[in-house]
Amino acid sequence: MNYLRISIGIFIALAASRFIPHPPNFTSLIALSFYIPAILGVKFIPMVVLSFLITDLFLGFHNTLFFTWGSVVLIGYLSNYLNYNPLKRLSGATIGALLFFIITNFGVWILGDMYDQNIDGFLLCYTLALPFFLNSLVSTIIFSVVIEGLFKLNFIKNLIKI
Repeated sequence: MNYLRISIGIFIALAASRFIPHPPNFTSLIALSFYIPAILGVKFIPMVVLSFLITDLFLGFHNTLFFTWGSVVLIGYLSNYLNYNPLKRLSGATIGALLFFIITNFGVWILGDMYDQNIDGFLLCYTLALPFFLNSLVSTIIFSVVIEGLFKLNFIKNLIKI
């Protein structure tokens, strides 16, 4: 029952982050993708991906879902290795933002028709994505600091009864 209750909370947090109006890529998604498994364990990674799937039903599917969801899974497993203290977790979430940028933009370049399939198209794809990466990086750091603060204040522990 506790797994179900926590899973519903995960879905609400991720859905709110996707549905509430926000600047492009300025969401808590990467921070949550890292911190949910870091705090609750990797057994919650499927719930994170399921939350993406459900919200994508409303937002629309795209041909790079494998790259998006795959990067979320990778970020979740990364949390296993960078979960020893707040600085490592903040570093891990930041690395997660970088991984998300690299993986998802590779998917845009390789599967899309917006860029030529050569080195110039590859570089253009990543160059034009830099403003989105900046928003993603800043939001990941901000939300990670908020999550760390809530964790330090035992708010998260009390909420989920770890």
